[in-house]
Amino acid sequence: MDHLETAPDQSARILELWAGFVPGKRIGSLVDGAILEGTGAALELIDPTNGTAFANFNDAGDAVVDAAMASATLAQRAWAAMTASARGRVLYEIGRLVRQNAEAIAELECRAAGRPIRDMRGEAQRVAEMFEYYAGWCDKLHGEVIPVPSSHLNYTRREPLGVVTQITPWNAPLFTGGWQIAPAIAAGNGVVIKPSELTPLSTIILGILCEKAGAPRGLVNVLAGQGSTTGAAAVGHAATALVVFVGSSGGGMAVAEAAARNLIPCILELGGKSANIVFPDADLDRAVLGAQSAIFGGAGQSCVAGSRLLVHRSVHAQFVERYAQAAGRIPFGHPAEPMTQIGPINNRRQFEKIDAMVARGVSEGARLAGGGRAGGALGQSGGFFYAPTILDGVLPQMEIAREEVFGPVVAVMTFETEEEAVALANATPYGLAGAVWTQNVARAHRVAAGVRAGTFWINGYKTINVMSPFGGFGKSGYGRSSGLEAMHAYTQPKSVWVETAENPPVAFGYSG
Repeated sequence: MDHLETAPDQSARILELWAGFVPGKRIGSLVDGAILEGTGAALELIDPTNGTAFANFNDAGDAVVDAAMASATLAQRAWAAMTASARGRVLYEIGRLVRQNAEAIAELECRAAGRPIRDMRGEAQRVAEMFEYYAGWCDKLHGEVIPVPSSHLNYTRREPLGVVTQITPWNAPLFTGGWQIAPAIAAGNGVVIKPSELTPLSTIILGILCEKAGAPRGLVNVLAGQGSTTGAAAVGHAATALVVFVGSSGGGMAVAEAAARNLIPCILELGGKSANIVFPDADLDRAVLGAQSAIFGGAGQSCVAGSRLLVHRSVHAQFVERYAQAAGRIPFGHPAEPMTQIGPINNRRQFEKIDAMVARGVSEGARLAGGGRAGGALGQSGGFFYAPTILDGVLPQMEIAREEVFGPVVAVMTFETEEEAVALANATPYGLAGAVWTQNVARAHRVAAGVRAGTFWINGYKTINVMSPFGGFGKSGYGRSSGLEAMHAYTQPKSVWVETAENPPVAFGYSG
């Protein structure tokens, strides 16, 4: 049965919230404005606070993907035929509806994805901001007149690609859903988006709100299903004009390879192993706080997490001691509690991966300076709680220094010189983010220029905004999915030539 069902201590509120948006409380794909049940394998949604299933549904499958693509294709034509100003008004209305329903959406995301309610309330507002920001770009996306050396009037048009396939992860389904949908439809495209099969609910709600705001029915279709089946069918579908993938580097490589078979471009937002560099002249109080936020926020389940902490040898001992003491005081517990700052890991598989990587780090010689698997009531609840964990004495060749953990685990390393710090920061195939803490302005800018990363912070960490381009270097992916750059990525330029001469010369081939 594709329904939300009652389950211990978590599902009652989800039922209430979901029913407010989806009649009958059915789970399935949102296709052409209706919930369409899947035909594939049975799947469950698991409550990460206790490890029990609270809902079940079926993998969408090829037939649902075909229906979603057909719906998006028709809706996109109607959407592109609207004036840019009219599209902007719809996007602004989507933002208003997200704000109006922010508390309900935040509670749904908290319960279904295990993310702290205090974070989700702010995140719902930021998703509204995404649609509002791109609403303003709708009527400002235009071409240029080019002074070609002939009698022609030559101008360009920015045209939508058509139907965009988007695949988003389980760590931040609401945020990544808004982050991808808003620029795609602002540029005039239709969307078929597949959130993780572990966390489909909030993305389905966003799709519903898009239609309620006045978007054509079927402009945004949401697939509830697995990546290996439903996602693969969407990526390989003939209607797909662009693929956007947010997830692991391995997954991104597979998606890019599949898209390349149809000569389809991609935007890839992939993993990271970002370096957070602390110099001895830094404001250490702020740096300790920033280093906590960098890795422990969201239980470390963030692609930009500052998972490598590079500390100058002269302040290393005192910094790690203060850091470990502070980490032990972070409110850690059930995500529905208003004071909780770190909730559970989203799923059992990831929980076990984190625990295994920490164990291997210790076996390779790293020192456990704090944290590890949670004990007490949280550890015995059956939930996937993992305490903030600090591994000190990490060497560059260790797995914990090289591979993405995607959990609340930081690898502490030391350096002596600025050159060594930059070299350590760049000793990774990833290039998503990084930061430096120093009061030396010239050094701050040198390090920012020297570290290969798509986003870099000076005396701060983890601030991103839809107005600024976001993406990675190297194994962290390519393309930018926010800011004006996203509008360009979601369109293609067309060059139009108009002959203006009364008796133009006959041209055979290139005329310049």
